[in-house]
This record gives sequence, C-alpha cells and structure tokens, in this order.
Amino acid sequence: MNQALVLQSDFGRSDGAVSAMHGVAYSVSEGLSIFDLTHDIPPFNIWEASYRLWQTIAYWKEGTVFVSVVDPGVGSTRRSLGVKTGAGHFVITPDNGTLTHIKRTEGIVQAREIDETINRLPRSGESYTFHGRDIYAYTGARLASGVISFEEVGPEVPLKSLEELPIQEPSIGRNYAAGSIDILDIRFGNLWTNIPRDFFKQIGVGYGDTLEVTITHDGREAYHNSMTFGRSFADTHKGEPLVYVNSLDNLGVAINQGSFANAYNIGTGSSWQITLLKS
Repeated sequence: MNQALVLQSDFGRSDGAVSAMHGVAYSVSEGLSIFDLTHDIPPFNIWEASYRLWQTIAYWKEGTVFVSVVDPGVGSTRRSLGVKTGAGHFVITPDNGTLTHIKRTEGIVQAREIDETINRLPRSGESYTFHGRDIYAYTGARLASGVISFEEVGPEVPLKSLEELPIQEPSIGRNYAAGSIDILDIRFGNLWTNIPRDFFKQIGVGYGDTLEVTITHDGREAYHNSMTFGRSFADTHKGEPLVYVNSLDNLGVAINQGSFANAYNIGTGSSWQITLLKS
C-alpha cells in the first residue's frame, strides 16, 4: 500500500530540480501520491527547513514519508538519514539539524543511516551534488511505495548522535514573556515567536493591553516600541504594529497590512530574541 510522499527543499522552481525529484519518485511507483510542502526555503537555511517540517507534519496521517533537502554539506561526510517519529511519520533528510523541531515535538523513535549501496538511483554513483534526487527522493519513494521497509533504509544509529540546532526556550517573569523569533509568515512579513499564548494568561495580559516590545539580534537591540495585544488585525489602524496569536497558538508580531520583517530588517532563529513587557 502506497503512502503519501511529501517533498521539501530550497531548490525553488526556476529550473528542473524539483521536477527531477518528482520524476525519480514516479519512476519508483506510478501509483505514488507525491506532494510538495515547499521548495522556497531560503538557500542553505536549515533552521527554516526544520521549522516548516514541524509546522506541517502533524496534519498528515501516520505513515506519510517526508523528504527534506536543505543540504549545504552535500558531498561531505555528513550522514543521510531516515527516521521514524513518535507519531508514525517518516523523514528522509541529511543529518544536519533539519530534525531539530521534530525531535522535540513528535519525538524520534528510530533513526537509520541510508545504505547508498542499495538506496541510490541506479547509474548515479558519480554524482555528488544532487543527493536530493539520487538518494533522498529515491529512498523516500521506495519507502512510501513499500518497495523497502524502514529497516531496509540502512543500519540503525543512536538517537543521541543526531545533529541538532541550538534552541532558546521561552521564559516568563512577573510581568514579561520572552523567547525567540522562530520563523516569518513569509508572504505577509509577520514574526512568529516560540512564546505560547498561555504565557500571557499567566501574567494577566488581555486583548487591548499595551506591551513594550524589544527585539535583539545577538544581544544588540534591533527594535523597541509599544504596541497593542489584538485579537485580530482589525484591532489596529493600517500601518500600526500589534501582537497577536498565530495559527500555532504562539504569539506573533505584525504590522496591519504591512511587513514587519521588511520594515525593520528582522530575521529568524535563536539569535533573534524578543521580550514582551506588560505596561
């Protein structure tokens, strides 16, 4: 029985790379259902690849196979992995930190290093720069279509040996909540933090309250201003900033009908920290 195959990469759509991955997967099984998570991860941005997997994976049924290829170390000694999550999903990816968020949320119950003597596109042995096509799409398709079992991906490796990216845990005080800017709501330029909505409940922040917002990058202040905690964007005038609750039930920062990220050159990752102080 075929399982869905979901592809993610930083390849973009301007050339034939994504189509080649689809072609390899389709050649393994014509009945395979192949979907795209995104191919617009910023080049080499492993953090965003890890986050987008976490953002999406829980909404796919058990047994779905994800292939994530953001691989600045392609051709190096970094390992190629297949993992099984605690919720029964599978991920095929380089061992470079892409599994960070999944390991913390769904958990990883087993990891295997891909045996390239078996799980590699035939006649591709002299290619060292397109493992997304030759190894990851091929192995993912073989697993999703039932050509191989998970055990046949390759030898098991210790879970503690998996590469992980540094993550800054959110914190809470008497009148503040703090955390990191994990990701952007790309199309609109909103900032998505790792601060859960429940933190505001604990410190007594309600809709309509004013907050003092400070954003730092590597310890240097990048933004400081007061803004409203709004239920929706309609709670502020056009062009005004606000704090809101995003679709993952975490706190976000936005400009009504504008891009906060572009306006203030804000980035993402553990080096970007935000503090929300109750006035």
